[in-house]
Amino acid sequence: MEDKLQELVDRLKHAQQQRLRSVVLYGSAAAGEHNEHFSDLNVLCVLTQVTPAELADSEPIFKWWREQGNPSPLLFSEDELRTSTDCFPVEFHDMQERHRILYGTDVIKDLVIDRTFYRAQVEMELRSKLLRLRQKAAEVLTEKAPLLRLMIDSVPNFLVLARHALLLSEQPSGWKKREIVRHLPDIGVDGTPFDTLLDLREQSKRAGDVDPAPLFAAYLQQIQALVGHVDQIEK
Repeated sequence: MEDKLQELVDRLKHAQQQRLRSVVLYGSAAAGEHNEHFSDLNVLCVLTQVTPAELADSEPIFKWWREQGNPSPLLFSEDELRTSTDCFPVEFHDMQERHRILYGTDVIKDLVIDRTFYRAQVEMELRSKLLRLRQKAAEVLTEKAPLLRLMIDSVPNFLVLARHALLLSEQPSGWKKREIVRHLPDIGVDGTPFDTLLDLREQSKRAGDVDPAPLFAAYLQQIQALVGHVDQIEK
């Protein structure tokens, strides 16, 4: 991992030269939790500006990086970074908690995240995912296997947002999925359906061990409770 990151930095430095201000590793790898089989290496690259010229110089680097199995780095200009915290407060909040500077200055630590925008994004993301879950469930409600797969696939995204609901409520959260579930009762949400879905996702429980219909009903009810909690947080 370290060799790959160093090569990425070297290539960016060579291509962008004085335009390169910072290269930041964020996410699980920055926290020392990288798993080469399951985790991406997420990188933020900050330049003085981002025009077609900078994109053209980045193209071969990004192609090479994707061939290593990683998503393309995020490209921001310095000004964009400072003025985007109202649009991406959840993402920048996560970056501030878990990031490592690979090159240049720490452009993340001093970003100001407005709590109002942060709360609003958490609620918007939760409501959007809830609506999408309902849409998809309406197509497969009587089909056991697809309904179960829908829930299993959706639970990681809901738990990410549940973590931010806990943080907004000034409650302990942790980063791992089971930790988040354990703290859900602190904000009035029953974690039982989430635990069951994680058991299925991790294959410690078999699909034949559960009845998808009542599990979906319980799961939906607790997601709605989570949305309701965030809605009540002081705006």
